[in-house]
Amino acid sequence: MIYHCIRFSVKPDADPQEVATALGRMAEATSQITTATPLVFGPDIGGEYDYAGISTVETLEEYETMMNHPAHLEVDRIGLPLVDKFVSYDVTDDPDPAVAAKIAAIHQRRYENEPDIADLVGGLEDYTGSAAPAGAEPTS
Repeated sequence: MIYHCIRFSVKPDADPQEVATALGRMAEATSQITTATPLVFGPDIGGEYDYAGISTVETLEEYETMMNHPAHLEVDRIGLPLVDKFVSYDVTDDPDPAVAAKIAAIHQRRYENEPDIADLVGGLEDYTGSAAPAGAEPTS
């Protein structure tokens, strides 16, 4: 099982209507990505981020499908330009010592196939996590 977790803050000057649209689209997308089970998405309480979410998948194949699903890519395209700080991380009970490298490889393939997404992630003010762009060390 892989728990994919995200936390993000919105740029202070982001248009509130655009933020509301992106958050609404994010909530809708969770029902379209059938390989993932959305556990929770909402305000991030007690930290420096505005919102957080957790989804689960059973396998690395399902993880890759989730990350490349058209609804997920759409959310990235409309949401990432509004994001100031972003962190993604994964928690897993997979005993494979190479699982972190395999997750990082999924993200690298995604960036190679979707260069505009790579540009959006690369343009974030502050980004850390399992989806680190090429050249950055993934957080494990």
